Amino acid sequence: MITLEDDELVFRFPEVHEDAVCSISLQRTLRIPDDDRDHPLPPGLGEFPLRHLDDYARNIPDHWLERGGVIMPMHQAEAMWIEFGGFHGSGYPFAIKIATGKINAISGEAWVPNLNADPQDYVVVPDQPWLDGYCVERGLIRQFVAMPLGSGYSAEEQLTGKGEHGGIQIVAYPMKASRYQEMRKSRIAEANVMRCMSVCESAEPDMGLAPGGRMKQEIYDDDYGLDAWDQRHPSKCFVTIANSTTWLAITGEVPPTTPPSASDYTDAGLPWFELFDADARALEGAAELQKLA
Repeated sequence: MITLEDDELVFRFPEVHEDAVCSISLQRTLRIPDDDRDHPLPPGLGEFPLRHLDDYARNIPDHWLERGGVIMPMHQAEAMWIEFGGFHGSGYPFAIKIATGKINAISGEAWVPNLNADPQDYVVVPDQPWLDGYCVERGLIRQFVAMPLGSGYSAEEQLTGKGEHGGIQIVAYPMKASRYQEMRKSRIAEANVMRCMSVCESAEPDMGLAPGGRMKQEIYDDDYGLDAWDQRHPSKCFVTIANSTTWLAITGEVPPTTPPSASDYTDAGLPWFELFDADARALEGAAELQKLA
């Protein structure tokens, strides 16, 4: 079951486990220069607004209605990143697949509904707190940047020669309840030991995403293994991207302000940040995605 709550997609799997809840939000950010330099992660500027497509059935194309999901506005060349969170204190693990134009953002391969381990084509959350773009090398991604379909810039068009789908495709798979229960028991036992030790010791209507600048980010390997994930209970959502003019025509709402520039960030003194985790292993990156211009 997916609900839209305060511009976040909330995935719930009560049929699997009461703790199996996570949320995904799409965050506005600075578009970093595409200059072959490896940049640190830029900060978020707040969530993109999301709306149910069904609420605007009279104003949208039939093929948008058929695929369902939600709609969000992006200016051409505006950048975004995807945040994973909302685990309600449980830390319930999920395997999440992300694609743009039905091109997998982790493996660079065509979209398939199941999980693959060789190469790994999904991220594991909450271990992976966010995803900033296409995984092209170990520790490096190419930023998600909005471009109109038909321009030839989207990852979909560069790798397939066609601009049919656009948007963002998301599928979440919860961990099997039995594995989660085992993991939770282990964590409780570890916590009890630690407590004891402590006591003792004290554009066009359809838009797609194209690769932008290179950025430092590691996509972590799945330490749980493919068998940990409950592939019988996937939950999927299609995020349609509309340019600012189309968004206004469909919803009657003015989209967020124009994309910020590097000088805007400098003038505002906004911070940059990096994610550091010495223990997690990073994926090699997708050779197919390295072909993107």
